[in-house]
Amino acid sequence: MKQFIGVLLILILSISTVACSSTTGGDEKVVGIAMPTKSSERWVKDGENMKAEFEKLGYKVDLQYAEDVVENQLSQIENMITKGADILVIASIDGEALTDVLEQAKRSDIPVIAYDRLIMNSDHISYYATFDNFQVGVLQGEYIVDRLGLSEGKGPFNIELFAGSPDDNNAYFFWDGAMSILQPYIDSGDLVVRSGQTDFDQAATLRWDGSKAQERMDNLLSAHYSGERVDVVYSPFDGISRGIISSLKAVGYGSSSNPMPIVTGQDAELASVKSIIAGEQTQTVFKDTRELAKIAVEMADSVLKGEEPEVNDTETYDNGVKVVPSYLLEPISVDINNYKEVLVDTEYYTEEDLQ
Repeated sequence: MKQFIGVLLILILSISTVACSSTTGGDEKVVGIAMPTKSSERWVKDGENMKAEFEKLGYKVDLQYAEDVVENQLSQIENMITKGADILVIASIDGEALTDVLEQAKRSDIPVIAYDRLIMNSDHISYYATFDNFQVGVLQGEYIVDRLGLSEGKGPFNIELFAGSPDDNNAYFFWDGAMSILQPYIDSGDLVVRSGQTDFDQAATLRWDGSKAQERMDNLLSAHYSGERVDVVYSPFDGISRGIISSLKAVGYGSSSNPMPIVTGQDAELASVKSIIAGEQTQTVFKDTRELAKIAVEMADSVLKGEEPEVNDTETYDNGVKVVPSYLLEPISVDINNYKEVLVDTEYYTEEDLQ
């Protein structure tokens, strides 16, 4: 009997040990998250939100930021593959630069989800989680039209145009959305681009760099606005907008006698929401990264379980090799009139954050 009890105890202890090892993550799956940079507030929030959501589901997370250096991101992704990540979620710096490293992921049978920036020229993209990027530009363009009263026949007004980074596929969607609204007024002369720089390539801002935008705005003002006023600046992103505003303030805009032009933006970054409250930046487009993180996590979780994730677009996002099944979230236009409702009431920011 003593021998039987001893064997029974050993069996119970063995079973307990196995159970403990399985519940403490001995076989937990690893998610590799590659983010572009920590220099933009929104990417920090994206990474943190996804990490928290994945960890709630019991996944281990390897979150890396590449500081907008393509080689860093390639190295980080290669390292994730080598370490045996079960799935990759990638917000690319350069959507054209990942083809080779994704071939490595393909050979290792590691699925890939593109996050908010479409990865180009690879058939190894399982899904894409993003916002309706064309609609972002539409919201920005419509805001300009409404604020200027262009549809009521007001004008002409002077406008200058800025675009995003040419290595980010989203930049073209933002631009095309905005131009779908603004181009008819440019063609009619109700909006006048005094610089003549109306093509994407002329307006592009590499790496979405605010300092580059400031430098270009300095040049535009000195070359084309001596004795003239710029009434509106189309900007696709808050970081670019802040560079533009710095340039405008340096030559005297922002006073009661020379008010700030309309300046659009995107991402509702804290500094830009404060700028809107201060009467400098005029508008931004809010993209709730909390919701995007949830969508990306749900996609990855479904893929890892061998299930089909929910998508709502199977036509729009062609990466040059395939149309990538996508889930698009709706962006929201924000200005001085609705920022509390959209950003504070939803607890994205607190009142104290905005002081």
